[in-house]
Parts: sequence; C-alpha cells; structure tokens
Amino acid sequence: MEAINSLHCFNFNPSLPRLLLTKNPQKNYAANFSLLNVAETSPENSVSDSLEPLSSNSLSTPSLYNDFNEHKSLDSVKESHARMIKVSKKWNSVENVQSLIMSYLEFGDFRSVTMIFFVGFAQNYLYWNSFVANYKNFGGDPSEILEVFAQLHNKGVRFGSEVLTIALKLCANLEDICLGREVHACLIKRGFDLEVYPKCGLMNFYGKFLGSDSATKVFDESSEHNLLLWNEAVLVHMRNDRWLQALHAFRDMQFSSVKANSLVIAKVLEACQKLGDLEAGKQIHGYVIRNSVESDILICNSLISMYSKNDNLELARAVFDLMGNRNLSSWNSIISSYTAAACIDYALELFHEMETSNVKPDIVTWNCLLSGHFYRGSHREVLNILKKMQVSGYKPNSRSITTVLQAVSELRSQNFGKEIHCYVIRNRLDYDLHVGTSLLDMYVKNDDLTSAQDFFDGMKNRNIFAWNSLISGYSFKGNFERAVSLLNQMREAGIKPDIVTYNSMISGYSMAGCIKEALVMIRDIKTLGLNPNVVSWTALISGCSQKGYHKDALEFCIQMQHESIKPNSTTILSLLQACTGLSSLQKGREIHSFSIKTGYVEEEFVKTAIIDMYSKCGSLMNAYNVFQKVESKTLASWNPMIMGLAIFGRGKEAISLFQKMQEEKIQPDDITFTALLSSCKHSGLINEGWKYFDSIKSDYGIVPKIEHYSCMVDLLGRAGYLDEAWDFIETMPIEPDNTIWGTLLGSCQIHYNLELGELSANKLFELEPHNPVNYILMMNIYAASNRWDDVDRIKDLMDGRGVRIGHVWSQLQINQTVHVFSAVGKPHPDEGDIYFELYQIISEMKYLGYVPDTNCVHQKINEVEKQKVLLAHTEKLAITYGLIKLKNKAPIRVIKNTRICSDCHTVAKYMSLLRKHQIILKDGVRFHHFREGKCSCNDFW
Repeated sequence: MEAINSLHCFNFNPSLPRLLLTKNPQKNYAANFSLLNVAETSPENSVSDSLEPLSSNSLSTPSLYNDFNEHKSLDSVKESHARMIKVSKKWNSVENVQSLIMSYLEFGDFRSVTMIFFVGFAQNYLYWNSFVANYKNFGGDPSEILEVFAQLHNKGVRFGSEVLTIALKLCANLEDICLGREVHACLIKRGFDLEVYPKCGLMNFYGKFLGSDSATKVFDESSEHNLLLWNEAVLVHMRNDRWLQALHAFRDMQFSSVKANSLVIAKVLEACQKLGDLEAGKQIHGYVIRNSVESDILICNSLISMYSKNDNLELARAVFDLMGNRNLSSWNSIISSYTAAACIDYALELFHEMETSNVKPDIVTWNCLLSGHFYRGSHREVLNILKKMQVSGYKPNSRSITTVLQAVSELRSQNFGKEIHCYVIRNRLDYDLHVGTSLLDMYVKNDDLTSAQDFFDGMKNRNIFAWNSLISGYSFKGNFERAVSLLNQMREAGIKPDIVTYNSMISGYSMAGCIKEALVMIRDIKTLGLNPNVVSWTALISGCSQKGYHKDALEFCIQMQHESIKPNSTTILSLLQACTGLSSLQKGREIHSFSIKTGYVEEEFVKTAIIDMYSKCGSLMNAYNVFQKVESKTLASWNPMIMGLAIFGRGKEAISLFQKMQEEKIQPDDITFTALLSSCKHSGLINEGWKYFDSIKSDYGIVPKIEHYSCMVDLLGRAGYLDEAWDFIETMPIEPDNTIWGTLLGSCQIHYNLELGELSANKLFELEPHNPVNYILMMNIYAASNRWDDVDRIKDLMDGRGVRIGHVWSQLQINQTVHVFSAVGKPHPDEGDIYFELYQIISEMKYLGYVPDTNCVHQKINEVEKQKVLLAHTEKLAITYGLIKLKNKAPIRVIKNTRICSDCHTVAKYMSLLRKHQIILKDGVRFHHFREGKCSCNDFW
C-alpha cells in the first residue's frame, strides 16, 4: 500500500484518451461522461474530437496488461503493482492503469482503486462518471471515495478544481452537506470558486439541499454567464420539479442571446410536458426550427413525448414522420405514445414498420406493448405478447414481469401466475420490490391468501405496498381479525400505515355491511393526524350501495362534501347505483347534472351507469337519449340499454337494438344474452327466445349460465307452457338453483298449477327455508284452490322456522317528499281524501265496465269484504294520491316492493284513461307504463 500512497508524485497526462473499463464484458458499465451531471452542462462540441474511445486494436503498445489477467488473489495484484512501478517507466499508461483498476475492483479493494484514480485520472472530468458507475457496479460504496478524498486532502495533497468539483457533486449525491460546505470553503481559498465548472457544481450542490433559489443566488453572483451556467440554471429547477421556473430561466437565457444545447432544449420540453403547457411546447418547437436543430434526434424524441403527453398524437406523429434519422429511442417514443393513449392498433402498425425498417425492437419496445395492452384491458393479449417476446429472443425483465402479473391478476389465472412466479425465482427477479409486490397482489386477487401469506413471510424486503396488499386481501375477505393483526405487526416493524392502509380496512368493513366499524376507522384516521380522502369516503359509499344501504350512501356523500372533499368518478358511479337501488329518478338526475358539470360524464363507465340508472328508475327516454350521445359505443353501453328496453316490455325494440349492435361488429357477452332473453320473457316472444338461447353456444361460443336457463323457464312458464318448462329443467346440464325453482313457482301461481307448484315449493323450502316469498306464493295457490287447511299448514311451517312476512308497501315522490303507503302501520295523513277520490274513480270505472277481480284476494272472506281489501292495495292508494297532487302532466311514478296484482293492473289502466295521465309503476319484477288505458306489458307479466 505504500507504493499506492506515494503515487501522487507522478504527473498526469491530460491528453490520455477516454478510459474504457472493458475487462468484464458481462457487466453493463456506464460510459456517460458528464460534469456535475456533466453531460447536462457541457456545451456542444466542448469535448475534444481527439478523445476517441479505445478499441481492442488500439492496445498495441507493450504493457503489463496481460499480467493482471492471471491474478488469483489480491496479494498477487499488489505484488504485480509494486513490480510494475519499479521496472516500468510507462506504468501509468492507459492500459496499465485500466488493468490495475479492474483488478482491484474484482477483488473488492475499493480504497486502492480510489487512490489510483485520484492520482492517475482525477484531473479529467471525462472519466469521473464512468469511474463512479463501475465502482458501484462492483459493489463499492461511493461514500468511501469521499473518505479517501478527505484523507488525501488532510495529508497535503493539493487537488485541482476538477477534483474539488467532482467531490462537491458526490457530496450532493450522497447528501453530505457538511463536507460539501468544506469543499466550498476550499474552492474559495484556492480561488477556484470563480471558475465555471466549480460554479456549476455549487449550483447543483446548493440547489439539492437548499432549493432552486439558493442555486439562483450562486448564478446571480457570477460576473459572466456563459452557456454552462445558463444550462445549470435551467437544470437546477428541473431537478427540484420547478417546471415553470425552468421555462422562465430558459426564456431569460434566450434574452441573453445564449444558444441552448440539445439537452437543455429536451429538458425544457419535458417541463412543458409536466406542466401540460402545449402552447409553451409549440413555442419551443418554433425555437428549434429557427435555430435549425430540428434534425437533432434527442430534441425530436422529446418533442414526440411532449406532444403525446399533452394529448396531441397528431403533432407527435408529424414530428416522427419528418425525422430524417430515427434511432431506437425515436421508435420507442412514438410507440409508447400510442400505447399510453390506448391506441394499440397504431402502435402495432408502427411496431411492424419498425421491424421492416431494419430497426430491431428492444426490451423497452416490448414493454411498451405489454403495458399498452394491459391499460386498454386486453389482458389476455398481454400473455400472447409475452410469448412472442420470448420467441424473439428477449428475456422479460422486472418491468415486463410486473405488467404480466397485473394482467394475470385481472384474469384471475392463478396457474399462469404460479408459472411466472417460478420464472421469477429462476431468474432471480424476486429481489425487485415491484415484482415481489405484484406477485403478492396476484395471489391476493386470486383469493389465495394462504399462498399470499407464505410469499409475504418469505419476502426479505417488505415495503408498505406489500403490507397494504395483504391487509386489503384479508379485509376484503372479511377476516378483520387477521387484517387488524397485520396492521399491528406493520407498526411493530417500523412501517407507518398510510391512508391506503386504512382505506382498505374501510372498504372491507363497508363491503361486509359493517358500516359502524367503517365510520370508526374514518374517525381513527383523523385521530392519527391523517385526513380521510375521497377514496376513504368512496369506499364507504360504495359499500353502502352494494349492501343495499342506499339512503346511507347518499347521506355520506353529503357529509363528505361538508368536509370539502369533492366526489370523483368512482363516487359518482356508487351514487348512481344508490339512486338505482332507491329508484329515485330525481336524485339520479341531480347526480347526472353533477357529472356533467365536473366532466365525469365523459368517462365510459359513468355513462353506462347513467343509462342503467335512467332505465331502472323508469325514464326510458332519458336513458335512450344518453345512449344516443355516446360516440364510440362499447359493449358496456349496449347492454344496459337492451336491459332497459327489456324491463319496460319492449322486446321487439330490444331485439332490433341487438341487431344494430351486431351491425356495429360489437361481440355480445353473457350479459347481453341475459338482457336479450329477459326482453323475450317480458314480451312473450317464445320463438325469438328459443332462437337466441340456441345461438348462445352455437353461434357465439358462450356457455349458457344459470341466468339464461332461468329466463327460458320464466318465458315458458309465463306463457302457460308449464310442462315444457318442467321438461326444460329436467334436461338442464347444470343443477337448478333457487332462481329456477322460484321462477317456476311464480308461473304456477299465475296459471294455478297446483302439482308443479308443490314440487317447486318443496325444492325451495330446502334451498332457502327462510325466504317468505316462496311460502306466500304457495299459500296463494292453495287459497285459489280453496285448500285452506294447506294454507294453515304453510303458516304453521313458517312459524316453526321463524319466517316472518315483510310489509307490503308502495311509494311515490312529490317534490322533495317521499310518500309511503303500507299495508300496516300508521296510515297516510291524507287517507280520507285519497279514499274519497278512489271511490269516485271506481264508480266511473264501473260505469265503463270494470268488475273487481276478487281472485286476487287470497283470504277466506266473502266477496264484499274482498272488494274492500282490493281498495286498500297500496299501489291504488299511491296512484290516487299522485292524481290528486300532480296537476301537471308529469308521469306519476310509483314503486312497489311486490308484484302488482291483476286487479290493480286493470285499475291503473282505467285511471290512465279517465284522468288522461301517464302512470309508471315499478313492481318487484318489471316496469308497467300505463297510458290511455293500455300498459306497455300488453297484459303479459
């Protein structure tokens, strides 16, 4: 080591060519020579053209280079080093110093490496970045470089401004502010602080620790502002994410008549991209053209990125098409622009054009295609691209694997996910936190919490994302005890839970219907000094909507806004679902208006939810108007519109819309056929129903689900083909469930089929013994057959099982008030006026031929009493109240929680005729639109 320590006495030859450390070709060494980010601040053509990289043929001078290839230990390297100094006058040639550095690096003697470099090459800026990169590649800690620097300085070694500047840069990178200030003091003492490179180093140093304003002070103190200082003035703002200030500095640079180099132009274009300032970007594009640097590849690539990130793919493509020379980065820029915008078809065209242009795609290109298909939702295509990528000879890297794992998570394809896991282990990618977290998330989303827990336990490095993923998995599965335990373990491990952690708990509690616990968690967030955000409240609102607490969902939205948190598009979706659940058209309109004001209406899933809301709240015309305004209709838009027509009994219109969808080349899915078959069953279109049911598998390759079989049973049963419905059930390839038997039982009540009714009811009493609807339907069938003993038997069976019949109610909204009419409880305050008006209407109806249908009363009482019972049906009272209060011609909208009886259906038709008023009634099955004495269901319901 004495030989090494004495090396500072040798002179440095500044004309040495660029240092290339090439002994170990397996490692990817950086060759980015820069000053203080040096490439960023070096003026164009400032590096001498004579500095050519070494080739293997240039090493023709006899040297001791080959001696170092044979070393087996660090001691042998030191011996050869000492012998070389003693016997060779040219020991410090490029080749020999390169060999020394490589040998010491390979044996991990980083101190010797640093001292050799300080003595041999430290005075030349060009070597520093590649040296530091190699140092880190071999596992060295850059802080040791500063330690050697300080030790040599303390021993009296006088370094030039170059070494001091590089030391300042290392202090900035390693966040050593104390040593950096000492270096600054040394620069002042030596008079170097007035030189350009040290000034740039000081701007970089103080900009990192004290902000851009401190760096600007260093700039302002300079008597002369040349290109390097102006460049650094721009770049220091960029490093501190002060995009607007970077643009201002660039503008001032132009006022000073200093011409920017290509790198600075690229950086200010990045600032325009970050700010979303397209106009500023166009102005800089104009500057590029005026200064005739539009052929610069780096600038063109930056222009492509700036335009695409500002949603102007046309201009990005125009820049690309005008490029005379395109490198791989150019192709990647334009392809990534299209994939980021989900324009996958254009991206694939460019990809094929790239291959035909003899430009070979790299891992970045393939990763762009993977991520683009993933964000478009083409998850299965992601897996196909992965296979093509491997066939082309490219090994997926950590980014590729992360995207593929995300696609696997969405596809719920755990078997393929396990294959990816094996690949990760074989290729030692499990060290990557992104890959590890994606693997964990894949197991969680595949509901395999056992594998997720095992993988989590084996993770060497667990970041907050890993903890959050597993906690959310247990929370969403309702295992709150385990989720809370993990939350406590997370704190004990020194990782502070963030808002995402608590939001996953809120979401889990809400989805499980534990609304009180979710609210407690929100209060806990506030207690811990965090602020519940829109995700917190949306999780609560969404949980309420999914669990049927629709009023609570709307109330929590009001509370959220009182805390100055604005709803996002997901909140809007949950609120629309709540309005749909309540059949609240008025609230739905308010949410629609809000989504227009905020711009959320432009999002596809919000439009779909609006169409669905209007359809299910009884405003088919509004639903169709929204549907018509959707420019690029996807399957998600067609499905709710077809279902809306179905529940209004407009079967032929639904079929016509389906045919139009096919003309638009939109491929239907199983939901489409559920809507289509529902339209057939609500309209009695038996032949059409059979046709579309048979085509599900034969024409579209979709395996029919239980919903499709249920629709067919309902269609046959309602039409009176009960025997055919029974045969259909008997030949089903899947086991009939409660929906199938419930559908058949409902048809048996309509057509008073006692035998099949009993068979269906017995199945239902086993499958869902606590559902009161099944017992009521069977009692009605027995009552219609005057089998009152059997009615009593069913009642006793219900009592024995603790089954309680829910209240029958109807409601309508007038202005802001919802009026509820119930068969039990407190009567409506205007009951007297309602019955007076109802008697008047019934008298007029009887004059036109109305006869009360007492078969709808399933009680053992006389005919007179049955007629009185019919008058008390809640839908009659609600419609009558609407006729009294709604003097304008707005439709009366009534919601009933059970199926409308035939007598009330007849009365509603007469009311619409006598009072010239539209009546829209939603019962437990569908909508009935009464107008001028007719119903949209054509008496088929």
